Amino acid sequence: MSTLEQLSFDNTYARLPEGFFQRVQPTPFPNPHLVSVNPAAAKLIELDPREAKRPEFAEYFCGARALPGSDPLAMLYSGHQFGHYVPQLGDGRAILLGEVRNTKGETWDLQLKGAGLTRFSRDGDGRAVLRSTIREYLCGEAMHGLGIPTTRSLCIVSGEEVVWRERPEPGAMLLRMAPSHVRFGSFEVFFYRGQHENLKILADYVIQHDYPHLTDVENRYAKLLHEVAVRTGIMIAQWQAVGWSHGVMNTDNMSILGLTIDYGPYGFMEQFHPGFVCNHSDHHGRYSFQHQPDIGYWNIRALAKAMSPLIEQSDMQTAPEVYEQTMLERYAQLMRAKLGLLEVHAGDDKLVTDLLNLMDSSRAEYTNVFRSLAEFQQASANDGSAKDHFLHREAFDDWAARYRERLKAEKSQDTERQARMNRTNPKYVLRNHLAQSAIEQATRDKDYSEIDRLLNLLNDPFTNQPGMDAYTLPPAPGSESIIVSCSS
Repeated sequence: MSTLEQLSFDNTYARLPEGFFQRVQPTPFPNPHLVSVNPAAAKLIELDPREAKRPEFAEYFCGARALPGSDPLAMLYSGHQFGHYVPQLGDGRAILLGEVRNTKGETWDLQLKGAGLTRFSRDGDGRAVLRSTIREYLCGEAMHGLGIPTTRSLCIVSGEEVVWRERPEPGAMLLRMAPSHVRFGSFEVFFYRGQHENLKILADYVIQHDYPHLTDVENRYAKLLHEVAVRTGIMIAQWQAVGWSHGVMNTDNMSILGLTIDYGPYGFMEQFHPGFVCNHSDHHGRYSFQHQPDIGYWNIRALAKAMSPLIEQSDMQTAPEVYEQTMLERYAQLMRAKLGLLEVHAGDDKLVTDLLNLMDSSRAEYTNVFRSLAEFQQASANDGSAKDHFLHREAFDDWAARYRERLKAEKSQDTERQARMNRTNPKYVLRNHLAQSAIEQATRDKDYSEIDRLLNLLNDPFTNQPGMDAYTLPPAPGSESIIVSCSS
């Protein structure tokens, strides 16, 4: 295990032409202090978790001290925001410190979010608030626990600086980790500027750094686009299966690795509703839950257009189709697994759709309905606790009879099926009110214990954890709803 000073740093992105980024140093907080550290993320870069006890730890991860070997920069990109092209975006409050290589040969970008102004900040202040960093920190680990590709976070550091959003809030920095922070918008900026040589340089870099198996293959740029389409389709199918909305699926928020990135106004659905919009700023529902698969298709088309100088017209047309086929097939697989089904039968899609329609009409609790279906019994009319989630009980009985016959058709064994379903359907997800409770304790009392409690819980969301049943409940009836916007 390494100390902070022994981390094996490199920054291959810094060796690209200067037009790809701006070299810039983080702007530190006064009197920084550690809010939380994630041991699982520390393990990825082989950092000794005891290093978090050193006073220098907070200084390194708020920019007050430079990590040996780091080469900080802000990355250039553009993107389509709510369907409209914005010519230049870039890291307006995030600074890439460099890449750490572990003994397995894996590289992890260390990016400090909330690190101060860059030339891409536009009208922003370059800062993040404690509220938003807690939300991203927790949800990255929640998604990882669910098996969904995602960025990770090492730690949160705060300090004596007030940041203005809708109101004054304590500032904070998040140390985000990913194998790469290249986005769809990283390609778009060079395409729309007509800088096709830079576009090729970027594509070659991504292949060498992240898709090395494509280095010497024929039509490598088309195959790169194909693999990004596949990864994106898998990721969005997983979002849909767990009932999660990103909230801001702009092309600058889409990872070239198919990672869930840029956690802002996300939300796990509680009462199931296909039109669920988690972003207070999304007035037309462009990024609603039901539209996410279509937006993924739209974004792959945007990436294909950006790569068009490098590929054939047929490859541009094929990529969105590859995405769509991958997403639909993986979603069908995941939903069969959520019902405990091992075989593919005609009518499975309708069985799933009819259940979701019943859930919609009852505003049933998405996560808990699927978890409770594990208790379903074939040999009796015992439907476990699932029926209690539905207002239209006779309609559920009709669906349950069809489900019972479907299970019998593949000779399903209840005990084995229950074990499979409990490994597929989480008991715990990061509900907004749980994150909000941790935020309020941290903001009001500087009590960070709830952050760590949730971090531990969400690392293993499928296993029943004694004394944690309260974390499976939706917010109390009549409690104030939490409004989440892009500033979140």
